[in-house]
Amino acid sequence: MAITLKIPDNTAYTALVALRRLGVEVQRVERSEIRVFEDGGDAAALQRRIAHDETIFNPNLHRLELLSEAAPRRGEVWIESLDPPKDARAPRAIAWRLFAVTGEPVEGRVLDAAAERLLCNPAIEKARR
Repeated sequence: MAITLKIPDNTAYTALVALRRLGVEVQRVERSEIRVFEDGGDAAALQRRIAHDETIFNPNLHRLELLSEAAPRRGEVWIESLDPPKDARAPRAIAWRLFAVTGEPVEGRVLDAAAERLLCNPAIEKARR
């Protein structure tokens, strides 16, 4: 499940500006929390359960997206901690989805440059795409 802000995301905007200054060709950046749940195959029940959990979801601020698989989408890199959180309710990763001037998700080389130059601290995190 990806949980994304509906409202302007200052962190994503700051990352966009920094990436551009670092020479990464990107037009737009989206940031999401990636959470993995055991749903028993009932996606609708899972979405209802998350929508009613105020500790992770506020319908005034957030948008839920059920991912078809637990893997980054096109133009997206997941930043995961090398020491996974003990709390099962904590996000599994932070997803950064980057878009080119054309509006299409960026290519792998651009993702690699963004992760290497800004989004991932290899001392404590790993980038997955």
